[in-house]
Amino acid sequence: MSAHEQMRAMLDQLMGTARNGETDRHGVKFYDDAVCKSFLLQCCPHEILSSTRMDLGECPKIHDLALRADYELASKTKDYFYDIDATEHLEAFIADCDRRTTAAKQRLAETQEELSAEVTEKANAVHELAEQIGQKLARAEALGEEGMVEESVKLMGEIDELRKKKAVAEQEYRNSMPASSYQQQKLRVCEVCSAYLGIHDNDRRLADHFGGKLHLGFITIREKLAELKKTVDKRREERGASERERTGGRRHYTQPLSQQKQTRSRSHRSSSKERRRD
Repeated sequence: MSAHEQMRAMLDQLMGTARNGETDRHGVKFYDDAVCKSFLLQCCPHEILSSTRMDLGECPKIHDLALRADYELASKTKDYFYDIDATEHLEAFIADCDRRTTAAKQRLAETQEELSAEVTEKANAVHELAEQIGQKLARAEALGEEGMVEESVKLMGEIDELRKKKAVAEQEYRNSMPASSYQQQKLRVCEVCSAYLGIHDNDRRLADHFGGKLHLGFITIREKLAELKKTVDKRREERGASERERTGGRRHYTQPLSQQKQTRSRSHRSSSKERRRD
């Protein structure tokens, strides 16, 4: 993106579609069905996971920073209940991801050498310690980049302790199985983003994973969904009440078909009697 395009996007984000008097520049409003409501709430997976291994491509609905700015301004005075739309969108997306995770676990169970319960427990202990190291290392590096040196150093101390525990766990795992089997890469599936992690992955590889855009993107999506789900039932009730208030509580009653026929029949007989009297 050129400097000019970046500046234009920044102005769109700050001022919306009405900047420079361009009130109808887009020909679409943020409340139109064609606009992505998850994008307006900054939680569309198409945007969050762009340029990752799981890039979803362009969202079928419109993403526009100016429309988001319009929505943020309008939502200060009116409730549009777009959090409900976003909840349903993210629920469907995460459900699909969880199905892929389950399928990946099944494939591993079918293709990897089956281990005894004792060996599996030891392998899982190594995996869990390795994941803790990778997560903390990624966090320590991020803190260092933000200038929070003291916090970063404290985390590195915790990482050193975890490495000692991992070395002990690896030795127990190694001693529990033949050398030929130990050399084989034992994989597991990341519960957050469904990527494969190996028991022999080094700290750098794990830190790159846990600090990478894909994994962090999934954390963002899952945390946003968890936040939305806390209030979605109440919000649905509020939306229903708002709709009833807007329509004045009117309900359109449609007479059952059998009653409609009876009414027409009585009306027809009454008309026939009137004609005979004449």
